[in-house]
Amino acid sequence: MSAKVEIYTGPSCGSCVAAKTLLKQRGLNYEEIRIDTDPVKRDEMLQRSGQRRTVPQIFINDQHIGGFEELAAADHSGKLAQIIGAAT
Repeated sequence: MSAKVEIYTGPSCGSCVAAKTLLKQRGLNYEEIRIDTDPVKRDEMLQRSGQRRTVPQIFINDQHIGGFEELAAADHSGKLAQIIGAAT
């Protein structure tokens, strides 16, 4: 079983690109959900993230990671590897 990664993104979002790059570098496939093209998905993101309005919002195995800064911090601390390892 591999980790289920979902990333809510928007247009012209440098942090979104950085988050997707980091995920790719770690060998993780992800589902990108564009909130600018689907208002229902934007509302879903708000509900799932505790009303956070910024993108990206990243979920791994339905656990809210946060945005790019939180993803990078989790990667640096080893927490990301633990979360991914729990899914395998």
